[in-house]
Amino acid sequence: MKFKISRSLFFKTLSHLQGIVDKKNSLPILANISIEAKNNQLILSSTDMDISIVEKVSCKIFEDGSTTINSQILYDIVRKIDDNGEIEIISNNGKLLTLRADGSRFSLHCLPKEDYPIIDYENTGINIKLNSRILFKLIDKTKFAISNEETRYFLNGLYFSVNKDDNKNIVTLVGTDGHRLAKFSHDISSNIEQIPGVIIPKKTIYELSKLLSEIDIDIEISISTNKIVFFIGKIIFVSKLIDGSFPDYKRVIPKNNTNVLNVSREKLLAAVDRVSTIANDKSPVIKFKLIENILNLNSINNESSTASEDIKINYSGDEIEIGFNSKYIMDIVNNLEDEEICINLNDNTSPITAQEKSNDKLVYVLMPMRV
Repeated sequence: MKFKISRSLFFKTLSHLQGIVDKKNSLPILANISIEAKNNQLILSSTDMDISIVEKVSCKIFEDGSTTINSQILYDIVRKIDDNGEIEIISNNGKLLTLRADGSRFSLHCLPKEDYPIIDYENTGINIKLNSRILFKLIDKTKFAISNEETRYFLNGLYFSVNKDDNKNIVTLVGTDGHRLAKFSHDISSNIEQIPGVIIPKKTIYELSKLLSEIDIDIEISISTNKIVFFIGKIIFVSKLIDGSFPDYKRVIPKNNTNVLNVSREKLLAAVDRVSTIANDKSPVIKFKLIENILNLNSINNESSTASEDIKINYSGDEIEIGFNSKYIMDIVNNLEDEEICINLNDNTSPITAQEKSNDKLVYVLMPMRV
């Protein structure tokens, strides 16, 4: 195998693969990436057996061949090479790889390509097409609510479904950790059958988000019973799905919250940030007290330090005193974008919803804390 490739292109591709590599090194070969030169293109891939990525790159190929090389070492070497440089790679027998760039030369130990797991990305499921920017935004606005609690593994990802409503196909992503819920939907033009719902793992979501942030193209998604495949230009991104039942999120979203608070997003965010300065892991609660056109925010920690602030608001509902985890409130408000946001309440023990007036398809739900 022998090829030459620009450093910038090679590094960009390696950065896509690097996040997938198995950091626990349960098998030595999984710490490697696969490099294959054939048919005038370079095929690079990495896998941790749950998630895989394959990327095809055009470059100068002088001799076909394949090998696998430690991902972290190769990534670090290429990262330190001048950005405008060109890299030459030679591997005569698949056991040793020589890398040359400028005046630098490296000889690196390899493992044979034959030992590398086969990545199955056959397109056999239900297929939909979606613009990458739309999918990126759906993920970006919901991923913060994914649970980190491993015992509730079915919450360790985003729920992905496609349903018909008024002759429209609507793709929906939902994340929840049991304390808060984020739901975002978008109409799509693809005329497809309904997808009842699958759970995409958290690591997949975050790596996919990185890939989607760089592009604005139509992508294809193939969904089967146990895996999901994203065809993103010259990248094929494959992931197993979480085998479990996601909660019925529609039952969690309140429909009788008649007390409506309209407030400046920036003012609320700044006030919560200030008042929560004294909050800590043992005392994370920030208390909202709503009276006519006034929102009082206050907090007290386990050392009896206190903070309080009043905000003028548009509110004429019931007088309510309710507590929330300050970090969760800030996560939600940070992910809303309108100048004025709408918070709907029922009483001091029921969950609230937070939304933008400009976009009723984005809904956040937050459970209160005892105060």
